[in-house]
Formats: sequence, C-alpha cells, structure tokens
Amino acid sequence: MNRLLLIAISLFILSCNPSAKKNDPKKLNDKDTIQTPAVDRDLPEIEKEGVLRAITLYSSTSYFIYRGKPMGYDYELLTRFADHMKLKLQIIVARDIDDLINMLIRGEGDMIAYGLTITESRRRLINFTKYHTKTHQVLVQKKPDNWRKMKLHEIERALKSDALDLIDDTVWVRRNSSYYERLLNLMDEIGDTIYIKILPGDMDTEEIIEQVSKGKIKYTISDYNIASILSSYYQNIDISVPVSLSQRLAWAVRKDSPLLLTALNDWILKMRKTDDYYVIYNKYFKNNNNYKNLKKSKYFSKETGRISPYDKTIKKYSAQIGWDWRLVCSIIFQESRFDKNSKSWTGACGLMQLMPSTAKAMGIKNPKDPEQNIRGGLKYLKHLFDQWPEIPDTTQRIKFTLASYNCGHNHVLDAQRLTKKYGKNLLVWDENVEIYLRLLSKPKYYNDPLVRFGYVRGFEPYKYVREIFERYKLYKDVIPE
Repeated sequence: MNRLLLIAISLFILSCNPSAKKNDPKKLNDKDTIQTPAVDRDLPEIEKEGVLRAITLYSSTSYFIYRGKPMGYDYELLTRFADHMKLKLQIIVARDIDDLINMLIRGEGDMIAYGLTITESRRRLINFTKYHTKTHQVLVQKKPDNWRKMKLHEIERALKSDALDLIDDTVWVRRNSSYYERLLNLMDEIGDTIYIKILPGDMDTEEIIEQVSKGKIKYTISDYNIASILSSYYQNIDISVPVSLSQRLAWAVRKDSPLLLTALNDWILKMRKTDDYYVIYNKYFKNNNNYKNLKKSKYFSKETGRISPYDKTIKKYSAQIGWDWRLVCSIIFQESRFDKNSKSWTGACGLMQLMPSTAKAMGIKNPKDPEQNIRGGLKYLKHLFDQWPEIPDTTQRIKFTLASYNCGHNHVLDAQRLTKKYGKNLLVWDENVEIYLRLLSKPKYYNDPLVRFGYVRGFEPYKYVREIFERYKLYKDVIPE
C-alpha cells in the first residue's frame, strides 16, 4: 500500500520567526512531499540478497575517489560493517544533502552512511543509529586579509568572538542542514534576529568553507571536526567560536528496519572501542598532512575529475574503440593499480598486464611504456569484443570480453556450453554464464564432455568482472564523462 509522507520542516518556527520568514519564504514543495512505497526490506531481505545498499554524499571526508580508489571516513567504517555482516556493499551517491532522507524513505537504499547530526525533526522521519562521532558546531569566518602581519589581539578584535555577535548579521547555510536548524534555535535562545542566506543543497561543507576563505560569503556554520581539518588548508579562516553544545553524528535507517538498526547499533558500540576506529578517525580528522596532500594531489577526483596519471592517454585510446574511459580506468586499476612497473608471476607486465605474446601480437614493442601498454591492451580488448558478435546487449558483450581478457576466450566458450546445457541463457553474462564459469573449478563441471579446455579458477574472472563494474559505477557517479 502506498502512503504519503509530508516532511514537516519546523513550520511553526518559521511562522513566528521574522528573520526566517524574511530570508526563507520557501514552502513545502515537491521535494518535501515523498511518495513512499511500502518498502519491505529489513535485515533478512538484505542478507537474502547479500547486498547492503548505502546512500552517502560525495565529500572530502565522507566518500571520495583518490588515485582510482574509493576512500572516506564513512566509507571505511561502512566497509568494515559490510565485511562483519558478510554482505556485498553497494554505494549510492545522493545528488545533494536535500535528497539523503528522501532517497532512504523511498527505498532507494537501505541506510544513510553519512554523518547526520541527530535532531528531533529528523528523528520524526528516520531512525538514527548509535552515534559514531561526537562534535559541536562552530562559526566559520575569514580572518583579515593582512592577518599574517597582525598581532593576535588585533586579529581577535577584527573577528566575531561570540555567537551573540551574529545578531543583525548574515550567515550562509544549506536549507536542510542541521546548521540551519541550529541558527533557528539560536535566534530563539538569544531573542533576536540572525539573517539566513540559503545555499544550494549540492554544495558540500568544504565548498562552502572555501567560499568563506575566498571572501565570497561572510559566515557559515560547520561541524568542528570538519572545520578543523579544513582550517589546516584554508589557513585564513577562524573556527574558534562555538555555536552549539556537543552533538552526535550518526547513520540512519528507515522506521521499518528495526533489525538492521539493531545490527548497526551492536556493531557501532563494539567498533567505537577498537583501535581501528581511532586509526580511521585520526586518518581523516586529525592528520592535517593527509588532507593537505589530498587537496594538492592531481588525482583527488572530487577537485580535479581525474582518476590517474594516464587519463589523457586512456581517453584517447578508449575513444578509438568506443568505450567509456572511466570503464577502462577501472580495468587498469584492477590490473595494476596504475603502477606502470607492475609485473605478475605469469610474466604479464605494465598497466594492463599484457602477456609478452599478447603484446607482440598487438604490435607493442615496449609493453613497459604506459602509452604502448594502454594502446596494446585496448587493441586486444577490441579484438576480444569482436569475438562475441552474437551478443546483442553491449554491456553484456563487454562483460564477456572482460572475462575473456582475464581467463581466456576458450574457457568462456566452455562456460557458455554448460549454460546452455543447464537451461540458462548463454547470451547473458549476469547470473547466467558467469555462474558456470565459476563452476569450472569443480570436477563435476570441468570433466563434463562438453567442456573442451578443462579446469579454470572460475571465481577469478567472476570476481574480476563484478569488481570492475562496481568500481566503474562509482567512477560514473562522481566523475563527469
């Protein structure tokens, strides 16, 4: 049964707060009205499928791509929870903070894996887990332009020193953030007006703080743990003025997922007591050098849209065979982690791990040269792709191609023969041919008279294709084509 859920956004506060009305006349709109299907998906359904779908935001602390690898505080914690539960992890990237709760309630994911401040208005809509981080909110303001030449007391005199100093001034925040709610509450507490300017929901906290650093906006509010690490890079910002008491950041699930909530809570309480938890936290929020190096890197994809040092070459040769360059990046990451000197025990070498015989057949004289290796690898992929003309779906055909690249064309043909024998679709990779290729490591299947090329470690190409496409999806979610 469908049911209509109206998100109440503290309208009674807006109606009696002149500052809020003046600056934010927004009423409930289509985004605030969620048609919610009856989502019958709690932990048993998740475990049956074997997949945990987690909604997050692309940000420099929560989730991002660096040198082709997914990283982030929430992401690293989440991978450990998924491993603990023996679940495959599927990341779903929300467009902006406004969409997080809506997507969860609509059933587009099983949980929110992003540090949301626990607030009463949000608790009416979702169930929060036990907190994984404690912080407080601070005012972010720009120091005077010549602050390096000023004495400390002169700098302090030029800055706001108390939340009360914000009276009759303007602060910029996102509408559906806890910072906006905090400003409304702060106005009630001080009994006066703070003017609020609304920023787009797709601006993350780092982008907003950068705007303060550049003098494009005057003030904003941030969680201290995020502001602290950013202040190591944007050294002309001040974050010394608190605007809240301690607050809890947590993940969230739907109201109808009590078993998933229990599993998360049990794990979080245990995880918070481990050294691993503090190592992860310090990595993202305490080690300033990590963040500085990240920001300066050409391969911090959030800033640059780049994945590897070889993007230009990858784009050039991917275009020649009509493949998405981000897919090819995922293949190369799988093969060599972008290490041009990588060499396997079998003798395969370079970025795309070409065997000497394959390199020679593709006309490659020096497979250690990155451009030659990429050119030869993509030429070979195109050759394999052309071996599957009977497969009508391009994505499925690419998966057959990748499996052939990993374990050999003939083994995939054997898997097709078994697929047909057992009544499945021999032209579909997913849940069809991939299953029987995986089974070719078992005597019952590799000894079948239909199998011409015998044993193969079938789990390897099965995993190879899946991991490449999972990473490709991550790249597509966050990096423009």
